[in-house]
Amino acid sequence: MMPTKNAKDRSVKYQKMTEPTMKTQDGYTELQFRKPPSRVPVKAIALATFLFLMGSLLIVIGAMLLSGYIDAKYSDRTWPLLIIGVLLFIPGFYHVRIACYAYKGYRGFSYDDIPDFDD
Repeated sequence: MMPTKNAKDRSVKYQKMTEPTMKTQDGYTELQFRKPPSRVPVKAIALATFLFLMGSLLIVIGAMLLSGYIDAKYSDRTWPLLIIGVLLFIPGFYHVRIACYAYKGYRGFSYDDIPDFDD
């Protein structure tokens, strides 16, 4: 559904520029170049944590089946279990690592590096 022309978007935060000292000679202001604070993508971090944990679980179970620690009644399901575990583990670990480093404040890592679900 398309919004009408008169509809106001309440999520946009405008700021009144009243300080004449912030203007530069070329017509730009410093406010144009300030980076807004990054939001924590909670849903994306929760999904990454889920992928990380499920991938770890599937890799452990697949490794136990492959080594014979768990009696494999159907041994042809071991390799697909390992492959699916790795496919879940890799993106989960990658995004959880970025979230942990951004939380600790390491230089070069921020929550902007994690793709967010557009709410």
